Amino acid sequence: MNIILVDDEGRSNLRPMVYTRPCGNLRVGILTLAEKWEQLCSCSVSYLTEEYLAPKYPAHYATINYYINGRILADKSLLERIIQIQDGEKLVHEGCLVAFRCDNQLEKINDLLNYALTLTSIELTVSTIAYSYDLFSLNGQEIRKDFELLTAGRESAALSKTNTLIGDHLFIEEGASIEAAVINTKEGPVYIGKNSTIMEGSLIRGPFSLGERATIKMGAKIYGDTTIGPQCKIGGEVSNSVFYGNSNKGHDGFLGNSVIGEWCNLGADTN
Repeated sequence: MNIILVDDEGRSNLRPMVYTRPCGNLRVGILTLAEKWEQLCSCSVSYLTEEYLAPKYPAHYATINYYINGRILADKSLLERIIQIQDGEKLVHEGCLVAFRCDNQLEKINDLLNYALTLTSIELTVSTIAYSYDLFSLNGQEIRKDFELLTAGRESAALSKTNTLIGDHLFIEEGASIEAAVINTKEGPVYIGKNSTIMEGSLIRGPFSLGERATIKMGAKIYGDTTIGPQCKIGGEVSNSVFYGNSNKGHDGFLGNSVIGEWCNLGADTN
């Protein structure tokens, strides 16, 4: 199955994050929107986005292509419905294009949207990222969904006895180091990525996700609905926020209800 995630006119409501990436590359929950599709269908996903982003995020075509709105939140029932789409049909949600299948290589967004106008609409209800604040307001529910998707049929690595675990909804990838932390999973799951580190004295409440090679520094207080992306370093107090990769909040200070992009650094005592 060849999936191409398409940026539509709704992209403008997701600035500034989409200045540097297609909509499908946005992270909400543990995974990006594209990674959710890849996990569900065990296939690779590409993008049809703005021309200046295309060299980094090119579209890949096959004999049959499934064009899916890049702002749509994937789930199993939606994937099953998309697979059932017939030629000449399109799925829509409140007038917004959701998906269609086509054997044509539609290489420009305007050409794709014009082609979609000729198709018969089938209305259904889906979840979408409509505005930038959806990235943190929906983060908790998406962590829960991604946790189930990523951990199904798998066994967690062991948690060191120096830690205190409340509840049992914890999954630890291989290579993670966690010592003398308190982890509360009563309100939601906690997912710890490969080769990540949680230092002594950290207090963590789920839903929470820590990316590969990321670090939670000593004494940090991490509240629920928070995602820390790969190779980030986080200290102080964080609540209901999403960090993309390679960004740091290494010191004390509060951050809440926020989305932090890549290669950002928040200085000491930032609030």
